[in-house]
Amino acid sequence: METYRDAYGIPHLRAGSARELARAQGRVTALDRAWQLEVERHRSRGTSASFLGPDALSWDVFARRARLDDTARRCFEALERRDPETADWVRAYVDGVNEGLARGAGRAPEFAKSGLEPGRWEPWNPLGVWLGTHILFAGFPAKLWREEAIRHLGPKAVGLFATDGPGTSGSNGWLVAGERTVTGRAIVAGDPHRFIEDPGVYQQIRLACPEFDVVGLAVPGVPGLAHFGHAGTVAWAITNAMADYQDLYRERLRRTGAGVEALGPDGTWTRAARHTETVRVAGESPVEIEVIETQRGPVIAGGPEGLEGSTPTDDIPLAVALRHPPRVTEDLGFGALLPLLRARTVTDVDRALDAWAEPVNVVQAADTDGGVLHRVAGRVPVRSEANRTRLVPAWEPGHEWRGWHETPRAGLTDGVAVMANQRGPAAPLGVEFAPPHRADRIRALLDARRTWCAADMPALHADTHLASAAPLLGHLAALDDLTPSAARLRDRLLAWNRHMDADSTEAAAFAAVRTAVVRRLAADPAFAPLTRPPAYPEVLLPWLALVPRVGFALEHLLRAEELYGIDRPAAVRAAVEEVAADRPDRTWADTHRLAPWRALAGAPFAEPGLSGDHDCVLCTSSVPGLTDFAARGPAARYVWDLARREDSRWVVPFGADGVPGAPHHRDQLPLWAEGDLVPVVTDWNLLTKETRMPEPYTPDREAVHEQLVGGFGAVRILPLDPQADADVVHAWVTEERASFWGMNGLTRDQVAEIYTHMDTLDTHHAFLVVKDGAPVAVLQTYEPDADRVSECYEVRPGDIGFHLLLAPAGSDGPLSGWSTALLSVCTSYVLLGLDRRRVVVDPDVRNDKAVARFLKQGFVPGPVVVLPEVDLPDIHLPEKHAQLAFLTRETAFPEHS
Repeated sequence: METYRDAYGIPHLRAGSARELARAQGRVTALDRAWQLEVERHRSRGTSASFLGPDALSWDVFARRARLDDTARRCFEALERRDPETADWVRAYVDGVNEGLARGAGRAPEFAKSGLEPGRWEPWNPLGVWLGTHILFAGFPAKLWREEAIRHLGPKAVGLFATDGPGTSGSNGWLVAGERTVTGRAIVAGDPHRFIEDPGVYQQIRLACPEFDVVGLAVPGVPGLAHFGHAGTVAWAITNAMADYQDLYRERLRRTGAGVEALGPDGTWTRAARHTETVRVAGESPVEIEVIETQRGPVIAGGPEGLEGSTPTDDIPLAVALRHPPRVTEDLGFGALLPLLRARTVTDVDRALDAWAEPVNVVQAADTDGGVLHRVAGRVPVRSEANRTRLVPAWEPGHEWRGWHETPRAGLTDGVAVMANQRGPAAPLGVEFAPPHRADRIRALLDARRTWCAADMPALHADTHLASAAPLLGHLAALDDLTPSAARLRDRLLAWNRHMDADSTEAAAFAAVRTAVVRRLAADPAFAPLTRPPAYPEVLLPWLALVPRVGFALEHLLRAEELYGIDRPAAVRAAVEEVAADRPDRTWADTHRLAPWRALAGAPFAEPGLSGDHDCVLCTSSVPGLTDFAARGPAARYVWDLARREDSRWVVPFGADGVPGAPHHRDQLPLWAEGDLVPVVTDWNLLTKETRMPEPYTPDREAVHEQLVGGFGAVRILPLDPQADADVVHAWVTEERASFWGMNGLTRDQVAEIYTHMDTLDTHHAFLVVKDGAPVAVLQTYEPDADRVSECYEVRPGDIGFHLLLAPAGSDGPLSGWSTALLSVCTSYVLLGLDRRRVVVDPDVRNDKAVARFLKQGFVPGPVVVLPEVDLPDIHLPEKHAQLAFLTRETAFPEHS
């Protein structure tokens, strides 16, 4: 296995087989993204509050009640039965994660800050990460919103508020066939829109082995390149199809002496699975929750007694069960991942995606033979129309699933296909879709000229035209009798080019007026019942918040013939007067700034101001009426060129490395913010071979001491094996810098013989120190009264001596505090692990670095002494002028003294 990096630190991996490559992908991901991996693993298991604290509790409770980890485990067990090759490939990825995780954790300061220690990944954890990442993609909580809107406002509210609501994720994607390109071969381009996280939700990576060579965007924690990849002869990409494939059932539950029962559609009460779990919360008492699952699915809200704090309606205690395909079929679609990597044509991609499960996507693909593909992939159940729009009663017949929909296909129009979550090929499978503005704008830009090349595509990514501004501007145009300042503001906005550019003062003014309008509409008494959402779990409340709903549906609300008697012209008039009177003259970037999610709050970064807005192609979404900060946006951008893969481009919001302060943590951010992309490098000769992470040194022997050092890594002290470790130790002790060790000029076998002899002694012991799987030092301990040093100082009971030889700095890279951390672990072992009172060291007085290292660690200098020469069976120790130094347990570890 070989790891290379390009100028942006993006890993390019090469291995002898697909299985070895998966292991390498796991290892490099653990090195670059250890904190992210562990956060996602804990989130999928519902254990993240144990180190993130109360803010993570709501998610953990949802994950437990939704049975995410159990579903992942079941899906992996089914994968082993159905597709053992893929299951073994996933295992290899997990093996790689486990090999690299401790080392990666040592690089990531968040572990020390949170007190989290890296755990061990199980084979189903990648499936859990995938499930946890996408469980809310279909937006099933929108059904809760519709239920409330209908209850308070009537059925027409569904259409008024129908839009790409809060919490859903989208994307742009377009395919330009060869007939419309300069090269005669297709281009596939786009950008997935998600909540922006740091580290980013996509990982740029290249995976190469004899079977395939693919560049693409991986989901950290999941092997392969599920969503976006370029294999040289074929490339593929996805957008969210906005399909509806998750159902919510109202359940009638009752307690019995045997547990909990649920009323089914046949009129009988059936035993529900029930148990309790304890959720640990950092800094607070643990929380015990009840986990219930009916024949429909896991109960995610409520229970036999109803929703906490709410009054059940019609004397029916309210509980809500979630039914979604992976829980029913025990299939997450991982069977598509290896075939996608092996694909050479669009036919191969098409065939691979027949195994896709969730999330349901629209896929665009093209190959070098001129083939194109535009289809929906995923699993959508056939059921009643009521299931698709609202909560349905579990105790009534007619709401069962009756098989699966065929996934629609679509062609190209004039050599172009565009998908931006609008009502397109997936229309029969969904309920609510994104407004057509982004898709229409991309199509209009592509139709503005006949031929395109890869270098032209970033201009489309960065387009800021806001078509959804029209209804509000129309209301502004109809206003009269405004104050002079408000009239000037109105005229400025009517003359505005409708581009949400970062440096635009008109864009900022429009956003301010929009916010004021949204707040006034949301505050109208007609909507008052919707300001008090029912007591659903906190994790679902963003879908039930009125202000974001009004903000995202503003276009519909302003265009409706009538809006529950609300005086919309008055609201717009008041808003423009407010902004004209109070708003300073500032640009859109002043308030529209990136606001990424981080699992652990730290020192704030100066995040850039951004162009774009929710309905722009450059979809940097704020929440109108609530905040101008952009929490959602392009989680990556890509341009796949089928003519020359090396002309492809890509970018992510931050960088390839997830470690704060690392050179490649945020080096792509300025480019991303400006709409630029970085090259996709394909020539191995232009890459730098990674030497910092050699094959893990994992000898099969038990450590005498293990210690995780925050910000440094996992250190293990192993008994030295004279033969197995001879190559490593010989390479170190015979270097010129190790002349004070006294073994320069010895052969490998002679070094092995010395340590073989030492292994027979009860008073002298040798150890190999391993950091994150890499050998980094030799530690030798000795009893001072059995050593020549006893002739030079008065040995006390509890004394122990040691020698420490550090590996060359290049073996682990020049890390700050490297020697200090290792010395700290070694002193911890001898003073605490061996229960000694004082340690003595005797470096050669000429070894300035060693002497300084010990003094820095707190050793107190003693006398300079002359150690007499000694002849041992296999080595002659010459006379040595040594600087004695001492460290007591009271000084080093006062809490253990």
